[in-house]
Amino acid sequence: MNSKIEHNNAATGGDIVKYAAAGLLLVAGLFFWFWFSAPERAAQLGAWASQIRGLVVILGLVAGGAVFMLTALGRSAREFLSESRFELRKVVWPTRQEAIRMTWVVVIVVIILSLLLGGFDYIIQKLTQWILGR
Repeated sequence: MNSKIEHNNAATGGDIVKYAAAGLLLVAGLFFWFWFSAPERAAQLGAWASQIRGLVVILGLVAGGAVFMLTALGRSAREFLSESRFELRKVVWPTRQEAIRMTWVVVIVVIILSLLLGGFDYIIQKLTQWILGR
């Protein structure tokens, strides 16, 4: 898991075919959703029309994602996610007390800054009215 190693992620002919297949699977799921959204066509699917339509869209997404993961770009995405998960294990997360304290600091700073900006806005508004009123 060394991210400094250069990888050759050039798309081959097979990868381009896989990209097209993944895109077609996604489009097919969406086409099914919109094709059977008309009431007369939805009646063909029966009482479970919306559930079937949703399931087909999910299947299209999953199948398209699975085909995409078989490409060079998919392999590099899997490697990136694996390295990210490895790095997340190194993170020292704050305790509950630290998180609450920092949340209050953020809330107070936001209130102070919003009051300052509101005050500046009010002053500029009154100056503009005074100048235009002359």
